[in-house]
Order: sequence, then structure tokens, then C-alpha cells
Amino acid sequence: MGYISIQINKVKGSADTGASDHIERKTIPKNADPTRTHLNRELVEFPDGVSDRTEAISHRIRTAGIKRKITPGQVRAIRIVLSGSHEDMVRVQDEGRLGEWCDDNLQWLHRTFGRENTVSAVLHMDEHTPHIHATVVPIVTGERRKAKKKQADSKRTYRKKANAVRLCADDLLTRERLVAYHDSYAAAMAKYGLQRGIRGSEARHTTTAQYYRDLKRQTDELESNVQQLQTEQQQAEQQLDEVRQEVKSEKLEAAKTEAKAAFVAKVGSLLGGGKLKELEANNHTLQGEVAARDESIKLLQQQMQRQQEEHNRQLMELQVKHRREMADKETAHQEEVSFLKSIIQKAKKWFPLFQELVYMEKFCLKVGFNERQTATLISGKPLFYEGELYSEEHNRKFKTENAGFQVVKAPKDKSKLVLCIEGKPIGEWFKEQFNKLFSSVRRTVAPLKKGKGMEL
Repeated sequence: MGYISIQINKVKGSADTGASDHIERKTIPKNADPTRTHLNRELVEFPDGVSDRTEAISHRIRTAGIKRKITPGQVRAIRIVLSGSHEDMVRVQDEGRLGEWCDDNLQWLHRTFGRENTVSAVLHMDEHTPHIHATVVPIVTGERRKAKKKQADSKRTYRKKANAVRLCADDLLTRERLVAYHDSYAAAMAKYGLQRGIRGSEARHTTTAQYYRDLKRQTDELESNVQQLQTEQQQAEQQLDEVRQEVKSEKLEAAKTEAKAAFVAKVGSLLGGGKLKELEANNHTLQGEVAARDESIKLLQQQMQRQQEEHNRQLMELQVKHRREMADKETAHQEEVSFLKSIIQKAKKWFPLFQELVYMEKFCLKVGFNERQTATLISGKPLFYEGELYSEEHNRKFKTENAGFQVVKAPKDKSKLVLCIEGKPIGEWFKEQFNKLFSSVRRTVAPLKKGKGMEL
């Protein structure tokens, strides 16, 4: 049985553009697989006139009926990351239950924070583990907690309306509520084999920055292990040199002792046999000590050799493991790329206009339509639009008023697609608008030239 993963963070200030760029993949992080980004999807439908997460936050605050002034540093939104253990999320995906899992997460968000306050929820499939980035605007009603406390302390204060609408993240992020969020989310995810972790656990969703911090930490640890092994090797070699020097010294001292003994023996022959025997006994004792020292040195050398061999073996295993892991990741990546390329080739074969639709999507987004409007056009449905459209040829925007747009096959080449406005190719429409603008500018400039040099 796996564990749930829930991460809650405040968003201060007027915007959260960095998180929005990450969530909406306006910027692609290095830990994301671009070949799987198309599997990401928005689970919450934006209101009319709202095209992205940042606008959705502002729209909710603007339409909530808040009377109090919102300060610049006030928390405007709460970011929530919802997921589970990697193995369990992969299992849920393999079982075909990922859509059901997303629906249950969305229902939990609505029950916990309110449907209107849940302004965005995006499923990410291009990172290591499937997860949801949810955005909640902390709209609450009722008295502030400080006012209730003052009343409980019998302090006389001006009593405000109990049902006043406020923007207050602190009311939603108390310690008791955070614990309740984890408990209720675990209950909602129990059907997928996910349970609440141990309270106080530091397990978190791996952000882009954390991904790189972990990768750097693993690399540093590997380099540190290698450096440690090299240091130990140097120390062992130094110790071996010291032992060798000590052996040389011991042998030299032994030679000196033998020479002294020989000299004393000659002298002892002159002095008497008793003194000679005593010197011989001392010499024998010294030779025994030298032999014992030689044996200790030999054992130390053997131990150092075994230690060096063990260090080399560990270093080799670490290097082999690292190369194997990198090779496995590269192989898996190449397999995924090849699979996606084969799918794209089949799509081009089965759907002759597939590539044209891809080009048309990029063109519609570049002209100025949002993703939802572009999807309508790509599906072949008509779209009525009022606003400004960008012409790359003329490097400027032209305004249109509630005009009808539709993607159709090119009249002269049925294998091509063209975006039409009121039945006219948009390229021709751009030229007409530019000519009108140019003509109006000429009519304005001509009278000024005629009046040049007139006296008053």
C-alpha cells in the first residue's frame, strides 16, 4: 500500500507568473519529457474571457464581492500539488484509472475549498510521477479569527457582518485544517491503495529545483566517495612507506646489535665465559624481538593490500552502477522517442491533414487566438472573435469586430489548410487592412505638406 502526496504553499503578491509558466509549460523544465508534454491537460474550464491561470486568479478575486482593500503583499492564491507514491501512480495509470483519479481529486478540491475557489487544476504527465497542480483562491466568509478571539476575551469591538466575503489564506491554513486536509484526502484516495503517511514526514513532490539539487547531491556523494577512496589509498601508501623505513631501521639496528655482540664475544673470551653467555642471551632476545617485529610488519602489509583491493572493488562497483543507470535511462528515452516518432508517422499516413493541422495550430496561436479558441478552429468549427490579430508579414496588429473565422481547405490545393475571416483568407484580409491604414496616413500627411511655408 502506497502513500498520498499533498503539498500546500501560499502565493503572495499580484501575480504568480513563475509558477504559471511552469504549470502551463510556457517554459519547459529539464526534468520534463517534451515528448509527453502533450499528455498534460487542464482539468478546470476557465470562465469566458479568461485564458490562463493568472487571469483566473484575478477574475475570481474581482468577482467574489470582496469589500475590504487587498494589500500588495496579501496571499492571493494557494498552490496545491496532489500525487501519490511513484509505483502506485504508475499502477493506477496502467489500470486505466487515471481519469477516475483526476475526477476524485477535483471533487475533493471542490468539497474542501469550494468549486468557485478552485480556479485551476492541471495534470502533469511529462515528469517522473503523474501529479496535479491545483490553484485555490482563499475566499472565505464570516468574522475574522482575531475578532472572535477579542469577543471571547470580552473586549468591546465594532461587530462587522458575520457573512462578509474576505480574502484570507490564514483561515484555511491553520494547523488543525492542514491535518484535516491530509486526513480527508487520504480517505478520498483509499480506493486507489493510497494511505496517509506518518505525521511529520518530510516527503514532498519533487520540484524542478529540488530535482537538480538531488541530482547534484548524488553526484557530489559519488565524487566524495571517490575522493575518500583516493585519500585512503594515499594514506595507505604513506603508511607503507613509513613501515618500510621502519623495517630498514630495524634491520640496521639488528646489524649493529650483531656487530656489538661479536665484539663483546671477542672481549668476553678475554674476560671469561660467564660474561659471554650473558651477552649471547641478550643478543638472542634482541633477535627474537626483531623477528616478531618483522612478522607484524608482514601482517600489516597484507592487511593494507586487502584494504586497497576492497577500496578498488567498491570504486569499480560504483562506476559500473552509475554507467549502467545512465545507459538504462538513455535506452528508455530512445525507445520512447522511437515510439512517438512511429506514432507521428502513422498519424501522417492515416490522416493526410495531420501535419497541416499542426502548422495551423502554431499559426492560430501566433496570430493571437488562445488555446481554447485555437482548438475550436482546428476542429473545423466556426469561431466569432472580436479583438486584435497579429500579422507577422506587416509586423503589427489589426483590430476585428465580431468577425467569423474558420479553418478550411485551400481552394487551389485541397492538401493545404487556410484560415479564413468572413470567407476570405486571412493573408488577403491583412493586406486589405494594411492598405487601408496606409491610405489613411497618406490622406493625413498630404494637407500638412501643402500648408508648409504659409505665412500667418
